[in-house]
Amino acid sequence: MNILEFILDHKEYLEDFITRSTYHSNAIEGSTLTYAETYAILYNDNRFKIEGKEPKEIYEAINHKKALELVFKNLQNHEEFNENFIKQLNETINRDIKDTKGYRTVQVFIQGSEHIPPEPEKIPNLMMYYTYNYHHDEQDIFAKIAKYHVEFEKTHPFEDGNGRTGRLLINYELLKNNLPPVVIAKEDRVKYFELLRNNDVNNFAEWLKDLSKREKERMEKFGFKF
Repeated sequence: MNILEFILDHKEYLEDFITRSTYHSNAIEGSTLTYAETYAILYNDNRFKIEGKEPKEIYEAINHKKALELVFKNLQNHEEFNENFIKQLNETINRDIKDTKGYRTVQVFIQGSEHIPPEPEKIPNLMMYYTYNYHHDEQDIFAKIAKYHVEFEKTHPFEDGNGRTGRLLINYELLKNNLPPVVIAKEDRVKYFELLRNNDVNNFAEWLKDLSKREKERMEKFGFKF
């Protein structure tokens, strides 16, 4: 059975995956929403009251869900993976928070990293080559995903939301290849950033493979037959 079809046809797993993916990806970037609060925001669960939270965090949760749905729609419609799709993802992530369109036009710096991303005028060419090379790279799928995720985060093509956008692209490629998606947990934030900082593509690829295997086991509990 196609994994994307299973996700979209099984409400319990769909809500489980979207909530976990949204909660952890936003928490990696500093969101203070709890898992229960994230679920309540995404699925209108009135049993939980959201108090003392910044509007930005609520928008971040809603936007991440919409961005994931954009990933699913792109795959369902067999649309092309291109720069326009990447830009759409980032615009969705930042909607009502920082309404920027397209690549950044300012120099940015990555908090806690010695690496300085390229100057903004270099981004269009870098991303053109990024998508071209992405389409023509036929190495092992996990090695490919790890390589291009590291490259994407080093390029930092957008003013904000690069981490969330990049992690969505990981699952885009996994689902496109009928592989279980991954959720990088907030508890693994330090490990994740160390792999990026060290350009450790090999260990990152092995870790993604393990995370995908763990998600496979979780999906089986929801009734998926591999």
